Amino acid sequence: MHEELLDHLTRSTPLSRGEALRVVQDVLAYFDETTQEYVRRRHRELQAQGLVNTEIFERIEADLKYRAVAPPELTLRQLRRMVYG
Repeated sequence: MHEELLDHLTRSTPLSRGEALRVVQDVLAYFDETTQEYVRRRHRELQAQGLVNTEIFERIEADLKYRAVAPPELTLRQLRRMVYG
């Protein structure tokens, strides 16, 4: 799986093949989150940092534009509904 990428990583970094495989698997798992899972996780993380919902939802809204596969644009209300139902 992803042999060409693993070859590239082992040539261009000090990572061993096993380490490169773990990195690729971690990155793929990170980007495998659904939009709803991402919004909920980021809300928990930012809330734990002491941010209030107004700041949290604005930051999440901005961050979603930079995901590897950007979801459709969501309103602040839609983001809140993902977290609180």
